[in-house]
Amino acid sequence: MQFCNHCGQLTTARIPLGDHQIRQVCEGCNQVHYVNPKVVCGALVTWENKVLLCRRAIEPRYGYWTLPAGYMELFETMEQGAIRETWEEAEASIDIEQLLCIYDFPEIGHIYMLFKAQLIEGKFGVGPETLETRLFSEEEIPWSELAFSSISRTLKHYFADCRKGKLEILIETLSLDKPMIQTQNDKVTPA
Repeated sequence: MQFCNHCGQLTTARIPLGDHQIRQVCEGCNQVHYVNPKVVCGALVTWENKVLLCRRAIEPRYGYWTLPAGYMELFETMEQGAIRETWEEAEASIDIEQLLCIYDFPEIGHIYMLFKAQLIEGKFGVGPETLETRLFSEEEIPWSELAFSSISRTLKHYFADCRKGKLEILIETLSLDKPMIQTQNDKVTPA
C-alpha cells in the first residue's frame, strides 16, 4: 500500500510505536494500515449419504473438483457466507448442521471454516463459477482431481468420522508444502 486510504498521503513501511511488526504507516496522519487474514467459508453438503462437489470454472485449479466455498463478505456471519457460496456455486439451498473443519494457512494469510450441511430437497444446479455439480459417494470421489489439499483432508475427515458415528471438529494448520496438525495443547507437529 503506497497511499493512505484515510487521507491519501504516502505511507512508509516501519514498526509503529508499541508494535512489533513492520506496517504501512501514513506519513501525514500516522494511520497504521494492518493487513489481516482472509476468511474462506464453505460447506460439505450431503444428501442421502453422498457429498456435493463442484467442478471449478475459474482459476486457480480450473476443471478440478471442490466443495462450495469462498471468501466471507463484510456484514455476514460465517454460516451466511457458507450458505451464500453454496448457492452461488451450486444453486443449492442448505441447512447448516455444525462446524466441521478449521484450517489455518499462515503462509498465505487464510483461515478456512468449513461446515457440515444438509442439502434441502436434494436440489442443486450449476452456478457461474462452476462447470458441473454432482453428488458422490465415498467410493466415487475423484480423489486425484480434487482442487485443494484442504478439500481432500475435509472429505477424509468426514468419511472417517461417519464410520466412527460421530462428527468432530478438525483444527489444523496447513502449510503449502505439508500439513501440520494442531493438537489439544496447541503444539503444532508435522502430519
